Amino acid sequence: MIQYIARRIAYTVPIMLGVALLCFMLVHLSPGDPLVSILPPDASVDLQRQLMQLYGFDRSYPEQFAAWVWRALQGDLGTSIASGRPVALEVFNAVGNTLILACVATLIGFFFGCLFGFVAGYYRNSFIDRAASFLSVVGVSVPHYWLGMVLVIIFSTQLMWLPPTGAGPGGSSDWAFDWAHVRHLILPAVTMSVIPMGIIARTVRALVAETLSQEFVVGLRARGLSDAGVFRHVVKNCAPTALAVMGLQLGYLLGGSILIETVFSWPGTGFLLNTAIFQRDLPLLQGTILVLALFFVALNLLVDILQSLFDPRIERA
Repeated sequence: MIQYIARRIAYTVPIMLGVALLCFMLVHLSPGDPLVSILPPDASVDLQRQLMQLYGFDRSYPEQFAAWVWRALQGDLGTSIASGRPVALEVFNAVGNTLILACVATLIGFFFGCLFGFVAGYYRNSFIDRAASFLSVVGVSVPHYWLGMVLVIIFSTQLMWLPPTGAGPGGSSDWAFDWAHVRHLILPAVTMSVIPMGIIARTVRALVAETLSQEFVVGLRARGLSDAGVFRHVVKNCAPTALAVMGLQLGYLLGGSILIETVFSWPGTGFLLNTAIFQRDLPLLQGTILVLALFFVALNLLVDILQSLFDPRIERA
């Protein structure tokens, strides 16, 4: 087991380096001058040259990439062009808010997705199966941002039950586990949970239907095992794949929440990315993308390890 974990960790090193290179290339190959947002219209050539030297834009791309990776390994992601604050400080403050939102949304999606999937799998080809499959397709197909705006109109504007934007009272970005902050979390978390809920439900439904048709289930029932005992064996066989899907969905929510966080003005990495894109803030943009990509790689590694714990056949393979 230890050798398997060490081997998986060693595989992630070149992946992380490739992610850093791809992130750097995509950001720097996009059109536009990153210094336009802070330079006055009548800026002199000397001032432009000084700022380019300050941010290292006067060096070649390989030199910029090597310097950026070396600083990133030391925890320094550079300085934001727009705000002048350290990128690491802004990113990690936003990552905490995004992690809270993504984890809650993933848990909601995983719970209800597994519930709908198991029910549909056990009662396949019935009305319950068709209804659960229909809800799953609707959940996958509905645009996030549209659903968020609809929920804001219903629960914030008309019913006035929940706040429409922000992470806390008065537009606070500091999270606390109290009802005042949880109220701000409900709408964006429910909105984000719809797509993973549909994906997990369809995956679990297929897994349960396939497992119930296998010969060992027939043998268990022939030996007089109760429905609860059969259910435990079905869950054990479906758990590795369901965990893998959940881990992937959590990674997608961490990096793909830009529209949801913009709709709800949630101070997370998606909102930060949106700001960095429009301000052409290269250090903030590439620092945020790098951290999110590394989170995704780390989640895949964690899911691989958890899968091997649930299913020892993966480690042997």
